[in-house]
Amino acid sequence: MASASAFPRHSSSKSSLLENEERKWMMQCIAPSNVGVKKEEISPYSLLKVRIIKLRNAHQADFLSQPDCYVSLWLPTASDEKFHTKTIKNCRNPVWNETFYFRIQKQVKNILEITVCDDDIIHDDDHAIVLFDVAKIPLGERVFTTFPLNPQRREELEVEFVLERIWGPAETIITNGAIVCREVACLEVHMNSRKKNKHFLENELTFTVRGSFEETQRVSVGCDSCSPLPDPTFFHYAKYKQPSLDVALTKKRRLPTFCACVSCGARRSIPLTFPLKSLPSEQEVVGENRKFDLHFKVKKCQEDLDIRLGFDLCAQEQDFIRKRKKVVAAALKDILQLEEDLQEDEVPVVAIMTTGGGTRALTAMYAHLLSVQELNVLDCVSYITGLSGTTWTMSNLYEDPDWSQKDLKETLNDARKHVLKNKFFTCFAPNRLKYYLKELCRREQEGHQICFTDLWGLIIETMLHEKEDSHKLTDQQQALNQGQNPLPIYLSLNVKDKISDQDFREWVEFTPYEVGFPKYGTFIRAEDFGSEFFMGRLMKKIPESRICFLEGIWSSVFSLNLMDAWYISVNSEDFWHKWTRDKIADIDDETLFPARPNELDTRVVCPTDSFSDIFRDVAMLRPAASEIHNFLKGLQMNNSYLESEFSKWKDCELDTQPNHLTVATDYLILIDTAFAFATSYPPLMRPERKVDVILHFNYSSGSQTGPLKEASKYFAKQGIPFPTKVPDDQETPHLKECYIVGDKESPETPIVIFFPLVNDTFRYYKAPGVKRSLSEMAEGDVDVANSCGPYYINNLSYSEEDFDKLVNLSYYNVQNNKDLILQALYTAVERKKQHKKEQPLRKPSSGVGVCVPDSERAHHLVDCSAPGNMK
Repeated sequence: MASASAFPRHSSSKSSLLENEERKWMMQCIAPSNVGVKKEEISPYSLLKVRIIKLRNAHQADFLSQPDCYVSLWLPTASDEKFHTKTIKNCRNPVWNETFYFRIQKQVKNILEITVCDDDIIHDDDHAIVLFDVAKIPLGERVFTTFPLNPQRREELEVEFVLERIWGPAETIITNGAIVCREVACLEVHMNSRKKNKHFLENELTFTVRGSFEETQRVSVGCDSCSPLPDPTFFHYAKYKQPSLDVALTKKRRLPTFCACVSCGARRSIPLTFPLKSLPSEQEVVGENRKFDLHFKVKKCQEDLDIRLGFDLCAQEQDFIRKRKKVVAAALKDILQLEEDLQEDEVPVVAIMTTGGGTRALTAMYAHLLSVQELNVLDCVSYITGLSGTTWTMSNLYEDPDWSQKDLKETLNDARKHVLKNKFFTCFAPNRLKYYLKELCRREQEGHQICFTDLWGLIIETMLHEKEDSHKLTDQQQALNQGQNPLPIYLSLNVKDKISDQDFREWVEFTPYEVGFPKYGTFIRAEDFGSEFFMGRLMKKIPESRICFLEGIWSSVFSLNLMDAWYISVNSEDFWHKWTRDKIADIDDETLFPARPNELDTRVVCPTDSFSDIFRDVAMLRPAASEIHNFLKGLQMNNSYLESEFSKWKDCELDTQPNHLTVATDYLILIDTAFAFATSYPPLMRPERKVDVILHFNYSSGSQTGPLKEASKYFAKQGIPFPTKVPDDQETPHLKECYIVGDKESPETPIVIFFPLVNDTFRYYKAPGVKRSLSEMAEGDVDVANSCGPYYINNLSYSEEDFDKLVNLSYYNVQNNKDLILQALYTAVERKKQHKKEQPLRKPSSGVGVCVPDSERAHHLVDCSAPGNMK
């Protein structure tokens, strides 16, 4: 057992702390110059030296005085601390010549942020922020560079970089090419008092390990009202950062008071610091004080992660697809009248994709699914994706493990009762308000972050159910265990506060098995959503949320900020961006730093002024957005993350600023996807799912082709195969009921069967081929195009007549286009067979006899044929 007779005192300067502690340790570990390549490969670390030399022509923000400049350095992949130079007063050309040291992991994307600041009494002004990729510095070389902060004012910052190899303990990292998970250590602190007298009993110990999961914990040994933490106390921290344990011994000073509690008296804090890098692994160390001993022990945390790093489908979904393909193969053989069974690799993956639309989407989706079921096409579907209002339909259906095998008319009639009822009196009755309060308090006690979307979820529960719904997302696994139903995928959007969702957005998908980010290839079990994670480990398990709280997130109509609303209204954010966006410019010197793969450009960011900051706070505030514990917390970006599968989904400026991506945040801000992207296509476009046919049911208001056009443009930009030639209601105002797109494009392009929500032939036909009589014409008069009509988005209740009309219209539009659906499915089967024949090292198939539907094959942008023209 080792012993430390005293705790080292806290340093008053951040830079001196780094120099006095880290520099000594790192300088001892510098590898000799003759170290070979083999040893370099086993050494995971490098020592980065950054010398801030001087600044020329500093910007003068104040008219009455010269700037008081200092430079701040932040490299979060190496340290949680922000280090800074000394402040030089009243000088436009300050000279510092100060050196800073960072120990970096070479497999991590290390972006150093160098900020030039003006020291003010009220608030320090950031003049410019340089984003510099450390990977640009050659190992073993000294690089001197000048960063042009403002060419017009000839404002320049001179910096010198040196990157050297150092020795260090081997580090086990886990990576999927985009995300890096590093080692975690656990510090165990046990306190033994030497003198249990009355003075000691009035003390409080505060333990802090900055950057750890626990951060700060307090041990109070005071009156009975103070609840001490369990002894011993644990801290989980990133091993590579090697932080310090800060101990504050707080004594109570006797003052007149009615309470003897420690917190009620005047207090004096005695700070002590113990560097964790000096502690041997798995050995106990004792720190001695005249009143107590502290026993320390550093242990290695579990190596197995509680998150899944990988871009492939999880094992449960792969198993589901194998089971579901047997159901799909039998259904396709029946409806396409195939003579032989389809082999597994000949079965196309068919999906139903829905859009948002509140109660309109809820109602029409029930009718569409009923119609698809009666055409025997529902058993051909492997996935159903939804967002906003369609998630209400999906989550209700999957409460029944065999819903797709039962007659959906009964389910539709049950939904009808809830759509017709008065929502105001039902949702805001006194007994319901008491129920909301009780549930929110219970949720907070469980450890969830309470927000307005939780209340909205409880209101949704009241709107759609007679009583409390205990159903959870993981319960839906029972509806998939035999492949008896399609797999549901719910879509949400992760955004950032005070940033437009057009500037930053990340898809988050929910299945009964997993919740995760396709962009990062990071997923957690569905039952762990909302729990607290750190560095890929589950640190605090929180009970799984009921499905209504997830519905509140998926359909959160209250998470819109002012800029989002402006974009939706005029489809442009130019006016707002003028006042709220930072100015970013590339400043790379190609002669000094030639462009190489995986390296990010050097950029200078000029933050907005104080007025713009206030304007940004107003325009981009999301007061009602949900905040969920971030399960990516503590993870880092791989040095080559932009060359990984991450690149398929990168679509915003922050994707090239890894310090500010989701891995660096404590909470996820999840909103309704419909505010930024009106369809639920993204989960289906993952290449791992290999979707061949998509039934697109549109429920959005306004332009019926707009969501499809938006998806086409987005996936073309991302380089993901998707139909490029799609219908446009601006060019063709009179839309038909059904279009087929993508069937004439490359075999990798999915075939989309597009159903806009229109009233075309339904006004004249009550069933395919059956015309309406004069007395029945009123039943065909359905106003779905008017955004202010009975089906407008904010209307949560319908009359009996309006509900029945919308159901009958939606049901009819699918029934009337059975032949086009069959044509698309047949084309998909033929594609799969052709692909199988073209595969090398495989025996060609013996040929399968097919009875082709007696109708002409669907062509690109096929219009709906006349009613009753099915064969």
